[in-house]
Parts: sequence; structure tokens; C-alpha cells
Amino acid sequence: MRFKDVFSIIGPVMVGPSSSHTAGAVRIGRVARQLLGRVPSEADIALYGSFAETYRGHGTDVALVAGLLDWSTEDMRIPRSLEFAAEVGMRVNIRRGAGTVPHPNTALIRLQCGPHRAEVLASSIGGGNIEVHRVNGFAVRCSAAYPALFVSHRDVPGVIAAVTRLLSAEGVNIVSMSVDRKGRSGEALSVIETDENVHDALLAALRALPDVSEIRKIDVTGSRCA
Repeated sequence: MRFKDVFSIIGPVMVGPSSSHTAGAVRIGRVARQLLGRVPSEADIALYGSFAETYRGHGTDVALVAGLLDWSTEDMRIPRSLEFAAEVGMRVNIRRGAGTVPHPNTALIRLQCGPHRAEVLASSIGGGNIEVHRVNGFAVRCSAAYPALFVSHRDVPGVIAAVTRLLSAEGVNIVSMSVDRKGRSGEALSVIETDENVHDALLAALRALPDVSEIRKIDVTGSRCA
């Protein structure tokens, strides 16, 4: 992968001990939390590879839960995240995952709050960087190094063009984009990473587009998602 700056190599400002096992894990948790859009009442976390072998010593468990609380990598409360999660009513189950995953430092997170659910498969690839591989059953490509829109829509002609047209009209530059669908003319998910953070008025306009069912914005580049 290409590194944007020195922090891509040495890692972000963070509560340690490891950029891969701690900072990356926080960001994975934040992606899942922001896709759910609320504090989860239940969190099932399956760990794979090195995550599963060393998560207690490296603080991966508390880092992932800190992310589910939407804390940043430098939040000094990270070592006590499990206590804070219990205080807000979040039930957390951490277990060893089974099967093949794309990277040794991988977590599968399933969240629930009432009728709302989110599922994220993501890996910590070093220096605090992550890759999101799957969201709610859709294959995606997302680095979370930029703000991103997760657009749920029908797989029909013109939807993606309408979304990108609105972004272009507002001067929002697209960094990367991936699309997956569950079947022809069925459900689809487009993931759009952008240089700019999309403002609420533009989000409302995008949600009002025909055949768009939901949009979630994630931003784990700063302290909190707006």
C-alpha cells in the first residue's frame, strides 16, 4: 500500500501498546459503531489470527470496545473501556473466530440495538491503518483513512450517477469507490471515500434520492464523527 505520511508508518497518536493491535482495533470498532449509528446493546466480537492469540496482552479487546464507544485512539480511558461499556448497558462477548480471513489481525463484529444491526469484517494492517472487507454481507473496499459514505440502494440504473452528481455539485472529491450487490435489481451497497466530510444538508439530499434506502457516514480520522 502507499503511505500518505510518516504517521502511516509509525502509527497515530494513541494509547498503546501496539499500533496494529490497539490503534487499528479502535478504528475497526469505531467503523462498526458508526455504521450502527448508536450505542450497541449487544456486541459479539470474533477474533482471528494474531488478534485471537495475543489480544489480552496487547489490549485489543479494550481497544475494540473503546471503538464501539466511539472513542479516538488517544483517549486515555481506553484501558477501562469494558467498565464504561457495562455502565452504558453494552453486553460484550469476545471469542475466537473460526475459518479463513484476509489478514492475521482480523475481527468480525456483530452489533445490535433493538431492531438495528451491523456486521463488519475488518483487519488492522499496521501503523494504525485498517481495511474493511465486508459490511452487512456485502464485499467492500474501504481504508477508513478518509471520511466515507455507505450507501444502501437498489441495483438499478442511474442511482450511482445521481449520488456522484450531487457530490460533484457540492465540490466533494471522491477518493475511492466500491460497489457490491446481492443480486441483479436487488439490494446493493456502494462505499464512497471522500476528501471532504459530507455535511448534513448534502446527506439529507442523498437520502432523498429515489432507490436510496439508507446512508451511513463514517469518519474515524478525528476524535468523533459529526
